[in-house]
Amino acid sequence: MTFPGSAPRLRSASDYERFGEPLDLPLLGEGERFLVALDVDGTIMSEDGFVSPELKRAVALLRGDGHHVVLATGRPLVALLPVAAELGLVGTPLVAANGSATAVLREDGSFRLTDAVTFRPERALDVLLARMPSTFFAVEEVGVGYWVGADFPEGTIMGRQKVVDLAALEGVETTRICAVHAAAHDPRLDAELALLGLDIVHFTIAGTQWLDVAPHGVTKASALEDLRVRLGVRGDATVAVGDGGNDVEMLGWAAQGVAMGHAGAEVIAAADRVTGPITDDGAVPVLHDVLAAGRD
Repeated sequence: MTFPGSAPRLRSASDYERFGEPLDLPLLGEGERFLVALDVDGTIMSEDGFVSPELKRAVALLRGDGHHVVLATGRPLVALLPVAAELGLVGTPLVAANGSATAVLREDGSFRLTDAVTFRPERALDVLLARMPSTFFAVEEVGVGYWVGADFPEGTIMGRQKVVDLAALEGVETTRICAVHAAAHDPRLDAELALLGLDIVHFTIAGTQWLDVAPHGVTKASALEDLRVRLGVRGDATVAVGDGGNDVEMLGWAAQGVAMGHAGAEVIAAADRVTGPITDDGAVPVLHDVLAAGRD
């Protein structure tokens, strides 16, 4: 499937050398399988929510051969579940909230939470509200939605919104605090939140800039490594595809990290290979490479 759009945005000679190269994948032994981690927005899904039939078929073929296809996204779990259902990923681990939550989709559309890294948000909110008083903040309630200080702009936040006084929010645990339309922040924030054991991550969903505050060291990569060990997958049998700043650690974690052709310079630099952009369904040939390698 070809989307209307332009050619990949590659930035250097080395990027061109890596573009379109087949993946360097190992021969698997009896009973061994690949683990393929896929970002969602901008990687397998366009800004208008379209996932191509070719992508769906490639995922189904990989799963049919016994390989592990794991969605790893900045989306909250409540917004990841419908995507997983569309791809038929029932019973497959899902990584949500940039690694803060891992769950499995059930046949009936509900989920089983298998792991969540949480923290008490009060002190972080004190810092954030003082430094960014005009910013929309939300505190995630895993699998449900968010506690918010005010209704978020339409089409941004995913899941139920419960309006509360964030400055007085107490007695809850969360996986992360989010801010929308947060392209930049006060540089003092990083140091102040680090003292609380928290990190800031910037990423984009459907063209909207987000900022996440989550426990130090929690990334898509940390969650995927836990899954890799749990599933018994070899370290050199891992592949990841992504396009955003929150994918950099994941691409570095995978034995073969693949950047989408429209990705920024930081993402392409972190990758082993570069594929086509979302407008050319660039994730599909990567999945075909994995499928072929698994059948050798």
